[in-house]
Amino acid sequence: MMLLMLLQDTALKVADTVNQAMQPVTTPAAPVDDLRFGDLLIKGGWVMIPIAILAILGLVIFFERFFTIRKAAKDESNLMSQIRSSITAGKLDSAIAVARNSNSPLGRMLQKGLLRIGRPIKDIEGAIENIGKIEVSKLEKNIGILGIVAGIAPMFGFLGTIAGVIKIFYDISKTDNISMGVISGGLYVKMVTSAAGLFVGIVAYVCYHVLNMMVDKVILKLETDAIEFIDLLEEPSK
Repeated sequence: MMLLMLLQDTALKVADTVNQAMQPVTTPAAPVDDLRFGDLLIKGGWVMIPIAILAILGLVIFFERFFTIRKAAKDESNLMSQIRSSITAGKLDSAIAVARNSNSPLGRMLQKGLLRIGRPIKDIEGAIENIGKIEVSKLEKNIGILGIVAGIAPMFGFLGTIAGVIKIFYDISKTDNISMGVISGGLYVKMVTSAAGLFVGIVAYVCYHVLNMMVDKVILKLETDAIEFIDLLEEPSK
């Protein structure tokens, strides 16, 4: 009886050992590195430096022009009403002082027109128009640089990608290793420059057109107020 029990116990132990040996051995999965944005920018190479410079330049120009144009686009209805009242009352010196103290594009245009009072209307219109052109050119200062940034930033990005691809295939020619891991591992890093260049170019393109639209609105407002001023000068002769 004891012998039978020993045989059964031994058989169970052997069976357990076999089952454990037949179970697949699970190995812990290798940790996957996170794709960090900062690391990608650093791996982009030297081309990222001019792209970063273009990005900073574009942002500085945009914000500087944005606030300048917005200041020029402020409502000048109060200025027009004061000048109208002064001219109606025959106080030309007071009207000139109001225009001078406004320190705005419209004020400088009206001041030039007021200083020409007594001459033919065509001369006054010409003087106002000339000052208006100067004021508009001041508002448009450096906006064209944003257009240049929008054009060349993607080119720098493509240049970085092409340079990276050339280096990858040069390394393959030296090591004779054409594995997909080698190609894709280097290519995805080099395509970061294209993505960065396109992003900077798109942002600069949008900023360029936003500023141009703001300038167009200011021009329309200046032209409207200038016409109103000329009509005001012609009223006594009607």
